Amino acid sequence: MRPRYRVLYGIAAYLLVPLLILSMLARGWRDRGYWQNFSQRFGFGPALGSASIWVHAVSVGEVQAAAALVLDLAARYPQIPLVVTTVTPTGAARARALFGERVEIRFMPFDLPGAARRFLVRVQPRLAVIFETELWPNVYHECRVRRVPLVLASARISARSVRRYRKVFGLFEETLAEGVIIGAQAPADAERFRSIGAPAATTHVTGNIKFDFTVPDEVVARGRELRRFHAAHRPVWVAGSTHAGEEAILLDAQRHLQSVHPDALLILAPRHPPRFAEVAQWLAREHVRFVKISERRACDADTSVLLVDSLGELLDCYAAADAAFVGGSFVPVGGHNLLEPAALGRPVLSGPYYSNSEDIAKLLIARGVLAVVHDAPQLAARLGELLSDDAERARIGKVARESIADNRGSLAKLLRLIEPLLAGA
Repeated sequence: MRPRYRVLYGIAAYLLVPLLILSMLARGWRDRGYWQNFSQRFGFGPALGSASIWVHAVSVGEVQAAAALVLDLAARYPQIPLVVTTVTPTGAARARALFGERVEIRFMPFDLPGAARRFLVRVQPRLAVIFETELWPNVYHECRVRRVPLVLASARISARSVRRYRKVFGLFEETLAEGVIIGAQAPADAERFRSIGAPAATTHVTGNIKFDFTVPDEVVARGRELRRFHAAHRPVWVAGSTHAGEEAILLDAQRHLQSVHPDALLILAPRHPPRFAEVAQWLAREHVRFVKISERRACDADTSVLLVDSLGELLDCYAAADAAFVGGSFVPVGGHNLLEPAALGRPVLSGPYYSNSEDIAKLLIARGVLAVVHDAPQLAARLGELLSDDAERARIGKVARESIADNRGSLAKLLRLIEPLLAGA
């Protein structure tokens, strides 16, 4: 970036840091993970003994998307340390669950010149891979100074973001102009990156790596056991990754649904761990018969809700269910991963806010896999139709799996961009 833009950005970043610290300290009252390893936010942490491959995935969804690439790199380059950074504690927890001891998990430093330098000195990346849309001018600059190749993987950028970036065009023009290779999700994303300064020669369309997600065999087995344990002879639907303001709509839908399917069970999985206890208390106030999944106690015939109050269980719950609603879509969050339930062959439902996966949503809507609903009665009505028709659920499930299979291949395209950068490793 031009020096004066870098100076102005640096001043603004330092002025914002106290607000960021206060925000994370405040979040820490609900989720202590924000207080752990806090020095890593400033680039501190133990130094690695050798050069590494660094992958950044901001939170849970990006970590899940990055999994295929991280595991492939671990297999191809077992002698090179792998570092995965996230911003959120839930992202870090998901990374530990997916990668175990093979990968060093750290928090991404604030985008300050000193923090970026300290982090890169300690991690010594010979390659940086940043998922989706994380444009950090100081981090990118420090990578360029150290001649660290940087790949934006499964990159996407909205038209709205482009308008914001164009207001400070000089800031991002040089950020993307040299040493950054972009693997965009779609042609429209590639064109938007070019419009804010990315060179055409290093901007490629590689597709959305989320389609390369493969459901482990053990997930299907665990889902089958979960269904047998809690609801062997009951219709089951799951609401995954829900946010504040959604549970009331979902419970209303469950009550509507029970007028048609009185034995229907709702598996309710809040997105953020600090809300587990909050939702449990709310269900109690609503006089709902519920069981916490952490109790490992089977639901009885009168249980209306199975509350998922532990991490790492959502895929198993999707595998156990007949249909799945994906949260963050009844409130303006933008929705979460639609492909996980689709990969398991489940009919998928969403509220009207699905901007985080708009291309995926449009594909699944066009193929009849995803139904968009706007309120509790609509949700209950569609669930009632699905739970009453085994053949239709099976047909949708087959189309869902085919839709994912038809769009695989992003991982191979990304590896073709990455392998030359690791030549001789």
